[in-house]
Amino acid sequence: MNEAYPLPNAFVRRMQEQLGPDAAAYFASLEEPWHRGLRLNPQKPLPDTHPLRSDLLEPVPWHRGGWYLNNESLLGAHPLHEAGAYYIQEPSAMTAVSVLTPRPGERVLDLCAAPGGKSTQIAGLMQGQGLLVCNEPVPGRARILSRNIERMGVAHALVVSADPDQLCRQWHGCFDAILVDAPCSGEGMFRRHPETRLEWNEDSPAGCAARQRRILQAAVEMLRPGGRLVYSTCTLNHEENEDTVHWLLKEHPELCCVPFSLPIGEGSSMEAPEGMLHLYPHQFKGEGHFVAQLHKSDAAGDNSADRVSADSETAFLPAAQQLAQPEKAMGAAYAAFRKGFGGRLPECNAQFGDMLIAAPELPPLKGLKVLRAGLQLGSMKGKVFIPDHALAMALPTGGTYPTVAVDEAQAAAYQRGETLPAPEGVSGFCLVTLDGLPLGFGKASDGQVKNHYPKGLRRG
Repeated sequence: MNEAYPLPNAFVRRMQEQLGPDAAAYFASLEEPWHRGLRLNPQKPLPDTHPLRSDLLEPVPWHRGGWYLNNESLLGAHPLHEAGAYYIQEPSAMTAVSVLTPRPGERVLDLCAAPGGKSTQIAGLMQGQGLLVCNEPVPGRARILSRNIERMGVAHALVVSADPDQLCRQWHGCFDAILVDAPCSGEGMFRRHPETRLEWNEDSPAGCAARQRRILQAAVEMLRPGGRLVYSTCTLNHEENEDTVHWLLKEHPELCCVPFSLPIGEGSSMEAPEGMLHLYPHQFKGEGHFVAQLHKSDAAGDNSADRVSADSETAFLPAAQQLAQPEKAMGAAYAAFRKGFGGRLPECNAQFGDMLIAAPELPPLKGLKVLRAGLQLGSMKGKVFIPDHALAMALPTGGTYPTVAVDEAQAAAYQRGETLPAPEGVSGFCLVTLDGLPLGFGKASDGQVKNHYPKGLRRG
């Protein structure tokens, strides 16, 4: 028994009533070690023989590319973590996106997206095609979200920071799929973060449920007819989970729950015949979670499917019309850089502030706080074009770019902001790589590689 962080008495009573004979097994599971996890980035593949794979124990059965991670692993401090080769994520947190099944070419919204684990998981399944919109209302958390989108090399995302009520007023019926991983009372984290037990009180579920209903109302407005919505929490009570879903179904008869199953290994699965699933830590290898899958009928509400579909199509415009046309001088400078750098660099199609970008069609952005739109290509410093770190993170492996390959010690030095020796024959802007994966840009001159790793990311 964790004496420093005892379970609240009211929570114990609730779970005894909820689980009945299974309650003892559940409480016992809270005294066991929690399961760490990691998702490999399909855009930045690690060879099967890479030594880092020795920290990976076994696949997470509900997400291809997910792995259980050695509890003693230090992969979070490895240079390839900052290169976006993987995202450290608790295994049960991968379930919601696996149920959502985002597809290449779709328009997908992650409505409560920070810190970015589920957004980057969605991006991997979309394979760089379509539009991923990531929203986080809290500005500080939104900056962390934007940083993780960049680190994982996601080039087709729009990152905004707004209240869901503000978004639904101008994004009606826009999205094929929406994930609402809602803020909750966090009962599923009582094993992983036992200190959260002290923050819980008997009124927590009701307060969270009220906020979740408001977020879900906005999500339904933004879902196109025929679209799908996944609602998830990391809590266990019925009030925030099944009761909230039943309330939503009553409010919106155009919605229905859709059955699904979740593979849990060795040929077995957890079934959700009513479209809702509780995940308890004594029943599978992960922390407490809840997932529900809902679909919106093709003829939703008072609007015909044709009208809402048309609204959705006209809401999205080329990036230059939602933001700004590229300045001619900057566009010419990037074209020259693009030609001289080699490989296949994206074409710029818009400008966001002083930054050239390559972005898909975007929804209306008037009045919204936009942190990132598509892929940031670079900006001007005087008359010289300086490529942005995001461009390095998004470049596919195996391209014919000027490259400085480094070992692990040199990679750590580069990420501290140090200069590197330049290989013979390399000059100008180049990619610094470790095991074939870009770490960022450098600029080679006079036998040295000047460091262009962002100062805000450098390690002490």
